[in-house]
Order: sequence, then C-alpha cells, then structure tokens
Amino acid sequence: MTIQESSPAALARRAHIEALLAAYPDVSTEEHGVLVSYFRREANALDIGMIASNPAIASGYARFRGDHIDRFTLKDVMKGVAGAAVLVLCVGLIMFRAL
Repeated sequence: MTIQESSPAALARRAHIEALLAAYPDVSTEEHGVLVSYFRREANALDIGMIASNPAIASGYARFRGDHIDRFTLKDVMKGVAGAAVLVLCVGLIMFRAL
C-alpha cells in the first residue's frame, strides 16, 4: 500500500470546496457550477471521504449531495433503458432460437 500525500494545491482546493459547502445553498451560480464540476470531474474517493466526514459542513454537504449527486440524471436513465433493451433482445433471441 502506498502513502499518498496531498499537494498544497489539492488541500487548498478541498478547503475552498468545503467553504462553499458550508454556505450551501446560499452560493452564487458560478460557485454552484464549481461544486458540481468538482464532484463530477475532480474529486477522488479520498477527497469525498474527507469532505463527507467533516461535521462542520455535514448539513450543506448532505443537501448538495441530495440535490445533485444522488439524483438520477437523464444519462443514467438512458443507460438503464439501453441495458434493459439489450437484455430483452438477448432473451428474445434465445427464446426464438429455442423454437
């Protein structure tokens, strides 16, 4: 197992995100975009764990997560529909072949 040390830039970035979450939902549109982008593209599992375990921002983090992270997006629904369609098609082909 390797020991990972966070760079000062990463620590500063996480501190900025925590400050925004402490103020959530009273953040500007730009700050809101920063939060969404951070959690969807930048944050690794360690960052998310560190943020989630901070009791000072627990309510803002829980609300942000409920509003944006834990919700199904149209992309998620389309993936589910496509997967179900492939499954139905495979079962249908197997049943057709068995006749």
